[in-house]
Amino acid sequence: MLATKPLASPMPVQHCDDMSDEKQVPKTDAAGNGAQWDLPDSEICSAAMQLAFDVSPAFVANHCVRSYLFARDLAAAKGLRSGVDYDDELVFLSCILHDLGVTDYGDGDQRFEVDGADAAVHFLRRQGISDDRAITVWQSIALHTSVGLANRFGPEQSVSHLGISFDINGMEKNQLSHGFAARVHAAWPRHDLGYAIAELIAQGTRSNPMKAPPFSFPAHLHAVINGTSIAFLDLVKNSGWGDQPMKNTAT
Repeated sequence: MLATKPLASPMPVQHCDDMSDEKQVPKTDAAGNGAQWDLPDSEICSAAMQLAFDVSPAFVANHCVRSYLFARDLAAAKGLRSGVDYDDELVFLSCILHDLGVTDYGDGDQRFEVDGADAAVHFLRRQGISDDRAITVWQSIALHTSVGLANRFGPEQSVSHLGISFDINGMEKNQLSHGFAARVHAAWPRHDLGYAIAELIAQGTRSNPMKAPPFSFPAHLHAVINGTSIAFLDLVKNSGWGDQPMKNTAT
């Protein structure tokens, strides 16, 4: 919905209105590291980073920072200029807030990408972000697991997806500056991110299968880790339309 029409009011997201009851997670050396890495430090970016570290486990928060750093470096390697070809602040906000959907702060009844996008927009609107910028962040977060889609929406969505997916799949390492990945990981350790976040997503779908709609990324993890999922042909069989399997016509 947010991808196609302006935001008229903050999205109704659970757990987001009162931070006084949130369990805070220590930021360790996040603020100092942020300055060393020249992270965007506008008021809204600082608030977003504070939120990410307050409500997320370390492996998620560090992943969000690394996603931005990798996005920035990979974009430069592809000849994209910050402030010219893409809006650096929007990429930072998209990356740093993209996994709110796996935290108690952003948890809801939708797939975690959409829960996270709604939670991020709710937070950013309280910080005074404009509707058009909020929509870009929403799209970047909601589409961050959607290979082949995010890059078609705009430069910020594309650059954000580049960094977020790279921190998971490690593709195009040869595009990074020499030694860059090692320095990033030394400052923002992985804590076995890939396996840890897969288990976290699967915990959410295990307790609420509505968060794993058929054919989605959460549904895939639900099947891999929890051992259950609804396949496409299951839907076809239960549709009531009477469709029959195709006969083997091979000779």
